[in-house]
Amino acid sequence: MKLTIIGFWGGYPALDSATSAYLLEKDGFSLLIDVGSGALAKVQKYKHIMDLDAVVISHYHHDHVADIGVLQYAWLVHMYLQNNKEILPIYGHTEDREGFDSLTHECTEGIAYNPDEQLEIGPFSITFFKTNHSVPCYGMRIFDGNRVIVYTADTAHKEGWSDFANDADLLITDCNFYADQDGASAGHMTSKEGAMIAAKARVGELVLSHLPQYGDNYQLVEEAKQYYDGKIMLAKEGLVWEK
Repeated sequence: MKLTIIGFWGGYPALDSATSAYLLEKDGFSLLIDVGSGALAKVQKYKHIMDLDAVVISHYHHDHVADIGVLQYAWLVHMYLQNNKEILPIYGHTEDREGFDSLTHECTEGIAYNPDEQLEIGPFSITFFKTNHSVPCYGMRIFDGNRVIVYTADTAHKEGWSDFANDADLLITDCNFYADQDGASAGHMTSKEGAMIAAKARVGELVLSHLPQYGDNYQLVEEAKQYYDGKIMLAKEGLVWEK
């Protein structure tokens, strides 16, 4: 299983960057997790747009879905160029009906996932955990038959995260705030909170993502080290995790 970080900023992309987007690959299957602002331009460095097999969406805030529309146009353009209509499945929840309906276009089909059931997409089995956020949002536990990646998406700290992430090989955590700040009202976590989940869950490695555009982001890593003694990585474009 190979994970490539495409976008990692919270809210809006910093210069020449993208917000939340993660490319997951195994056995020739390519799954894009969230499609934030700037993601389409960036993902083409690593994968041809028409080689994407599926997309799964955590929630419908712009920094996670802003490039869905341009992805749909890209598939439409290639359909005309190739004179061969293909449909890209985009999985999302239906608690925001307008957001879900926007996933369907001429060359894409919105497919509803049931957060209470396991979702099978290609070689991946995904279970969901409802986050503590301002809109319905779901974190994901992704299993490929061998390794586990947990993605918190956007969330304030809540009970149950450590159980959901238990023994994961990799935890990608919301880290939109520094340790001395309070991210709860904004529906996000601090470096301290994400690291505490990682420690309690005994995860193999931790990636701090959904980063703030202010301050020294490397301070987030130093803060997290006080609570989790495993490997900690700061999200950046092109960072690859492969096991």
